Amino acid sequence: MKKKLVILSGAGISKESGIDTFRDKDGMWKKYDALKLASIDGWNEDPQAVLDFYNARRRQLLTVQPNKAHQLLAELEQWYDTAIITQNVDDLHERAGSTHVIHLHGELAKVCSSYDKEKTDCIEVRPLDKDIAIGDKAKDGSQLRPYIVWFGEPVPNMKVAMNTAFEADIFVVIGTSLLVSPANTLTACSGAGHNIVIDPGEVEIPEGFLHIKETATIGMEMLSQSLIKLAQNI
Repeated sequence: MKKKLVILSGAGISKESGIDTFRDKDGMWKKYDALKLASIDGWNEDPQAVLDFYNARRRQLLTVQPNKAHQLLAELEQWYDTAIITQNVDDLHERAGSTHVIHLHGELAKVCSSYDKEKTDCIEVRPLDKDIAIGDKAKDGSQLRPYIVWFGEPVPNMKVAMNTAFEADIFVVIGTSLLVSPANTLTACSGAGHNIVIDPGEVEIPEGFLHIKETATIGMEMLSQSLIKLAQNI
């Protein structure tokens, strides 16, 4: 039986594919007002501005590709029962071949009802080159909105993520500052015997975690071979 490998990924892994982070010194929230573009109040005040912001981000996904870190995580499915919990809203994990991805903050490739974001029959995949426009309707007649968890909204997949972290034999955090709540509480849920953080920054490392102070790609190149050897010896 394969051991359970659980990954918590953040903006740092996608940064190496060319997607801007949010909280770095040059991150998005240094350039844009998060409360105007990523909150329900901002949506109610100026939905066109919110749609313009997310349509641009959706189109950007057409210009980027998964990097080596994404690919190595997908390859580890040969050796481990692998689950990826991601704070990212891109689809790079899936494009790299990962088959079990839990999105905490939503998905840019999907749209939903503005009446009820989690209304299942209104959540649909929308081609990235097809902008969301004012007047586009969900099945319930509401204005379509990005399927994104905005500031102040609950994280619907959090319970699933907590249970997944608890089941881990190996828990790896990649490219996240561990400052964003509630995702940063998942390290405390880890039931793993091996706990690792891959991040090049001065992040606060949870107790019991090994810190690989490298970028996602370099860190995963270092770690993947060790994980494969460990799996071979189990």
